[in-house]
Amino acid sequence: MQIRESAEMYLETILVLSEKGAVRSIDIARAMNFSRPSVSVTVHNLEAENYIKISENGNITLEPKGREIAESIYERHNVLSKLLMDIGVSEETATNDACKIEHVISEETFSCIKKHIAEHH
Repeated sequence: MQIRESAEMYLETILVLSEKGAVRSIDIARAMNFSRPSVSVTVHNLEAENYIKISENGNITLEPKGREIAESIYERHNVLSKLLMDIGVSEETATNDACKIEHVISEETFSCIKKHIAEHH
């Protein structure tokens, strides 16, 4: 399932925020440091594409296909961050670099990284 990197970032952000409670557009704007109008446009596009659902009171929840993408990206983020920290990269740099890598790494490479980590831990 191919979607834009920015959409992946939104879905991942919604997933992380939803673990702490209800998610609204303002929460996404604050977490991503984006303006409310730009968040509103993207959120409505994600809803139109059935990645998320926006309730009448403005709460945002992931639809199954949105959750699948968000969980995949979040797993990549966590695995890549851990790998980078394991080889000596500072936590801040590892987290920032993982955010960049998680959207462009191939499924083959990511699978091999996960296998390598499983075999060596």
